[in-house]
Amino acid sequence: MSEEKKLFTEGVEVDKNMIIETKIEKDDIRFYDVRKPPFDVYGLYEYRTEPIFHRLPTEVGEATSAGVAKLERECAGGRVRFCTDSPYVAISVEYEKLGRNSHTPLEASGGFDLYEDYPNGLSKSRFAKAFQPPYSTELTYEQCVDVGAPKLRYFTLNFPLHSVVKNVYIGLSDQATLGGGLRYRNRRPVVVYGSSIVHGTGPSRPGLAYTNMLTRRMNLDVRNIGFSGRAKAEEAIVNYLSEMEMSIFVCDYDHNAPNVDHLRATHLPMYKRFRESQPDTPYVMISRPDVLINPAGAARLRDVIVDTFRYAREQGDKNVYYIDGESFFLGKVEEDCTIDRIHPNDMGNSLMADGVEHTLRLILAKGNYLD
Repeated sequence: MSEEKKLFTEGVEVDKNMIIETKIEKDDIRFYDVRKPPFDVYGLYEYRTEPIFHRLPTEVGEATSAGVAKLERECAGGRVRFCTDSPYVAISVEYEKLGRNSHTPLEASGGFDLYEDYPNGLSKSRFAKAFQPPYSTELTYEQCVDVGAPKLRYFTLNFPLHSVVKNVYIGLSDQATLGGGLRYRNRRPVVVYGSSIVHGTGPSRPGLAYTNMLTRRMNLDVRNIGFSGRAKAEEAIVNYLSEMEMSIFVCDYDHNAPNVDHLRATHLPMYKRFRESQPDTPYVMISRPDVLINPAGAARLRDVIVDTFRYAREQGDKNVYYIDGESFFLGKVEEDCTIDRIHPNDMGNSLMADGVEHTLRLILAKGNYLD
């Protein structure tokens, strides 16, 4: 047993499945840079050439706010897709910043998780393994997981939700085949803009953020443009989103409005600016799910969003949709859906994915927006 492992297990009865190996002992391992073909990376900006993985052009983040300039460097929603017949998959990671906070497990903020994708269905993916950095991890980390007897498998590797990542290398048997991953149904992504709830504060691992759930359930490329505490519909980010190539837009930012007046001053103008550039793209508006902590305040914010929706419909917009966030958690589990009465836990993210998925399927039933 390594000295590091002794440090965390000495005198404690530890389930062997929870002991994390940090040194890879495979004689035949070969590492590949995910920036290079045949890997495809989704949800991140210019990933083949940028020195770190991030979500927006640097100049857009800086023009929006200091907070967005910082948070767009976190890799929430980033995904690598590939196929291989290797009996194991390893990762070697270099961080610029490993995210740690008191309310999100390190497995979610700084770890990766792996899903096996099945080519014979539109939305068949199975959780395979989690890559869990030891708490002592600083700026480098590696781990290997066995995936079964050699056969061709398709995989998606989800990036961490709250870390800045410089490099990711995938290790496979040097005798293994390596190829591209499965393709999503949509060439243009579904784009979700919002607060920490979108960003991914609360789930226990990356694949359980509701945007990542939607990618698997619907076989859609969903782009996470969430910024914890910093989604305020500033002019720079609104202009950027309005010009982004996308198939569907989901607007879920009222949680970060400092007050009702701010939301009223930005919500309808954001819709109008978007429609100037994209008159036909489906536009989905969501209100906050956590209403119990301040029902009256939540209702006032919801009224602003409903007013925008009504305005759009009165103008003849048939491609605008509203989801009442209060509907996500209603019922006997209402008190069990968050980590702090605000941020959804795994159950809360799953219920949010249910509600958004329902609306996305209604949209796709009306027309072909995925070309």
